[in-house]
Amino acid sequence: MMETLDLRGLKCPLPALFAKRALERAGEGSEIEIVTDDAMAPIDVPHMCRHEGFEFVSVTRDGEQARMVLRRPTSGAVATDRGG
Repeated sequence: MMETLDLRGLKCPLPALFAKRALERAGEGSEIEIVTDDAMAPIDVPHMCRHEGFEFVSVTRDGEQARMVLRRPTSGAVATDRGG
């Protein structure tokens, strides 16, 4: 089961920081979903993933809300940015 973090109401840089902490705690290959209403999060979170070596899997938007799926890669995996 995928962990979901409800980060609505938090502003930059908190959504990216909370996502990073959750990914650091997650097991290799684990995915987390974050839900946010911060307009900068769909920019900040993928940037954090690239910088930290995590995978940005997807983003879906519904009005001001965004849902992003992130993955902690397995050992030796190369992180990619496939979201849009």
